[in-house]
Amino acid sequence: MGNLTVKAYGETVTMEEGSTLLDLAKQYQKREKHDIVMAYLNGKLCELFKPLQDQCEVQFLTTADEIGFQSYKRSATLLMLKAIDDVMGHSKDFQVRVMYSLGNGYYCEMEGLPEGVSQDLLYAFKRRMKELIWADLPIRKESVSTDIAMKRFAAQGMQDKVRLFQYRRVSAANLYHIEGYEDYHYGYMVPSTGYIKCFDLILYSAGFVLQLPTMEEPETLAPFEAQKKLFKVLKESEDWSTMLGVDTVGALNDVIADGGIGDLMLVQEALQEKKIAEIAERIEREGKQIVLIAGPSSSGKTTFSHRLSIQLRAHGMYPHPIALDNYFVNRRDTPLDADGKYDFECIEAIDRKQFHEDMSRLLAGEVVEIPRFNFHTGVREYKGDFTQLRAGDVLVIEGIHGLNPLMSEDLPDESKFKIYISALTSLNIDQHNRISTTDGRLIRRIVRDARTRGNSAQDTIAMWNSVRRGEEKNIFPHQEEADVMFNSALIYELSVIKQYAEPLLFAISHDSPEYQEAKRLLKFLDYFLGVSGEAVPNNSILREFIGGSCFRV
Repeated sequence: MGNLTVKAYGETVTMEEGSTLLDLAKQYQKREKHDIVMAYLNGKLCELFKPLQDQCEVQFLTTADEIGFQSYKRSATLLMLKAIDDVMGHSKDFQVRVMYSLGNGYYCEMEGLPEGVSQDLLYAFKRRMKELIWADLPIRKESVSTDIAMKRFAAQGMQDKVRLFQYRRVSAANLYHIEGYEDYHYGYMVPSTGYIKCFDLILYSAGFVLQLPTMEEPETLAPFEAQKKLFKVLKESEDWSTMLGVDTVGALNDVIADGGIGDLMLVQEALQEKKIAEIAERIEREGKQIVLIAGPSSSGKTTFSHRLSIQLRAHGMYPHPIALDNYFVNRRDTPLDADGKYDFECIEAIDRKQFHEDMSRLLAGEVVEIPRFNFHTGVREYKGDFTQLRAGDVLVIEGIHGLNPLMSEDLPDESKFKIYISALTSLNIDQHNRISTTDGRLIRRIVRDARTRGNSAQDTIAMWNSVRRGEEKNIFPHQEEADVMFNSALIYELSVIKQYAEPLLFAISHDSPEYQEAKRLLKFLDYFLGVSGEAVPNNSILREFIGGSCFRV
């Protein structure tokens, strides 16, 4: 057997022919603080079972890298499903649903168990997971034709996966196996069960949480903190999905194929409008004068503030929408992050002194000229936008820092009403593959930034990690302080927005650092049948991103 010449960590090593990335990773693991779980082989993302090539260059990824950490979470989910299948005797009478993110884990429920999941049963699942981890079983990947995959899933009673693959354009599917258990998962896996070192199963509500570590500390399990308000809005959205009969991508594609997407759009928009009207009624009933709206990037804060303003007017109040983005400091004065890039997500990027002065003057009844930030020039401008509050008027202030106490510390607490908004999709790819709310927001932002700010998809992806770090630090810690939460995600939106996002993603060159992420998003969007945006109402939150809104967004 011959030898291979491989370059890794800036040095050249010799490996036996037939060696895999895993063999090489074992030689270099001592150089890494965290487990090596994935690799780039000549710039292509690969799992560690991949054979090495002669004259190849390898870059390893650990659980502290975004891609590696996602593979860890995905593998932990597969391990959990395998363990449950073993404990329940491979029965087809129940289904596990991995429903949505909650804290640092996934909230799951089990269908087909009238008595629900007990603590004893959960202990049994956890024990079996640990046995499988100690056995360090390989996680194998098998590529089969789509037709064969559908037949296998039908035999296992996984009709959600059958529906999904009915609309797949690709001819093959990658299935993952752990000791006789097989499943389909969107994305790559770690090499074996022994890599899943940190997890817990926690009984919660009608189901349980698969608690996982964070990317910052992948070997440490943070304590579970029940986010009651977030869970409530997620559960409400799940109820909407159940009512509409659309909880997976396959079900959504069925509606599109059957010609029912128009009605689905109208009902979903009506449900959101009903929720906005309820919020407005509560603001009027409690006599609030300052409405603070916060949420992560691309959650639809601007459109929501306008729609809420209309509902407030219907309740006899006169609203004044104000965007915190218009109080950005001039771009040249924006603080820099650890990478030396502009940190638009930190609260210091906002001119709080000017904001406080303007809001205080407005509450005192004075006439104030509100600025408008020019995102093309990076300069705050004044163009005669004068505002004055009268009796019964209400300020509607929206921005990512809207719930940060520092943002409104000079405003009277008794007059504030706090709203947290985010795009928390209740739609899953199938019952075991959830759709990341982060992916939904990233796709929204790619489309909006290209349309309104002249940014390429590559630009948006390049800054996304910085955006997310800012959200973790400045937004998510304040979400449970809100008086009410609003979910801006629309069940149908990814089928519409894919037409706008795909050309932008395809424009990213193969040799750019952002190509792998663009490729991943394109693969994700391929699950959805496309829908024209013409039927989207002009007051929809989706219009904030694809254009054509009746509001000035």
